[in-house]
Amino acid sequence: MIVIVDDRRAVLDAYRSMFSRIGYSVYGMNSSEIQDWLESSPSEEVQTIQSFLVGQTNDEDTLINALRAKTRVPIIAMLETGSLDETLQRFDIGADDVVRKPVHVREILARISAIRRRSEQSKTYIDCGRLRVFMDGRDPLIDGKPFPLPRRERRVLEYLAGNGERRASRTQVYNAVYGVLEDHVEECVIESHIYKLRKKLTRILGVNVIDSRRYLGYRLCMDSLRTPVPTAQPAAEQPQASLVV
Repeated sequence: MIVIVDDRRAVLDAYRSMFSRIGYSVYGMNSSEIQDWLESSPSEEVQTIQSFLVGQTNDEDTLINALRAKTRVPIIAMLETGSLDETLQRFDIGADDVVRKPVHVREILARISAIRRRSEQSKTYIDCGRLRVFMDGRDPLIDGKPFPLPRRERRVLEYLAGNGERRASRTQVYNAVYGVLEDHVEECVIESHIYKLRKKLTRILGVNVIDSRRYLGYRLCMDSLRTPVPTAQPAAEQPQASLVV
């Protein structure tokens, strides 16, 4: 989930709508709400945030300092103007990147991915044999061809691919897709997303690549994806019996 902090409700609504169109969960807060949330939230919950985007608030300096003291999650400052002094100031107080609005949400995702790549050696995509999963909102590829998915199913696939061989609980997948602050969608919807995603992948790949275990969670079966599915060989022709005259 991405958290946007701005004291203008119209800005929060606009970015929430743009990110939602490509399947990313966004939660908007004003400066007072984020301060209260930081004080009451455990650090484990804060670490589940993908990035903080900080726009226009009463005191951006104090806010960015508070965020940096709480977490190492990428912080991107969004400026209304291209002032060099403002840009340098945001970097000085702890922002990882600074952008000037208007900025496309896919560019923001690419910048978040670049920050994480520098700090964690993460990739913008993950190759799983015949399947390539992008981490920036693009549809995955199967055998080099686009494999369009609804945005929620794509987010589930991105999370499972990024999780490697580790299992993820339903709650963890839900938090990645909808966000820890979402309370309007039931957690059980994840089971429906995974069922539909598994069915589509199995139809194309010929093998079930999402393994689920009760009480343990879900994982992407990397070995199944790396191993080509054998194609059926035509049966050998039997020699015809010779006719005896």
